[in-house]
Amino acid sequence: MEETIVTIKTIEKVTHNVLRFTFDKSDEIDFIPGQAAEIAVDKDGWRDEAHPFTFTSLPSEDYLEFTIKIYPDHEGVTNELSKLDVGDSLIIKAVFGAINYEGKGTFIAGGAGVTPFISILRDLNEKGELSGNRLIFANSEERDIINRKEFESILGEDFLNILSQEDVEGCAHGRVDAEYLKKSITSPDDHFYVCGPEPMMDAVVDALEKLNVKESQIIQEDLD
Repeated sequence: MEETIVTIKTIEKVTHNVLRFTFDKSDEIDFIPGQAAEIAVDKDGWRDEAHPFTFTSLPSEDYLEFTIKIYPDHEGVTNELSKLDVGDSLIIKAVFGAINYEGKGTFIAGGAGVTPFISILRDLNEKGELSGNRLIFANSEERDIINRKEFESILGEDFLNILSQEDVEGCAHGRVDAEYLKKSITSPDDHFYVCGPEPMMDAVVDALEKLNVKESQIIQEDLD
């Protein structure tokens, strides 16, 4: 695809450090749930500083949505995004494969690593095919949980939260290790979709392998 300039339609605060941006959809942009785009800020000095972000809208919707964690301490693209207003523009340089849905299973996300799963789970819900899928969402604190109400609504008891730095009712406390997974997964024969910080993904994959999950059943792609 050719580079496409899109204009910010809305900006919404999702959590204390996550923003949701929406844009009018261009006919030139086509994606499948789970895919990401290389995006740059359309300002002098930033047009060549592209960074990958996952689409969180559905391909069928008439707008594009990105749910982005902001890192104000880093003088990078996400910090620059936090300074933008409605009417400002971004450059979408390319669309590429991130995590593709390959069948029923357990989604295991760490922090902003949940973003590839948002569009996939919304798509499955829209098609009536969400049953049998489960989301395990690991965060530091309760305030970090992205799209909590939506996940609770569409997944019910198949939405599991675990917090590493807080002990909160309704959430497990600790990290996603083999012991936690043994209690939380429905079957070692499912697919396992893993996305998050690299150390977390490595630990989760090691834990899954200890539970005799085959490498071919683990789907992951690091967007960093």
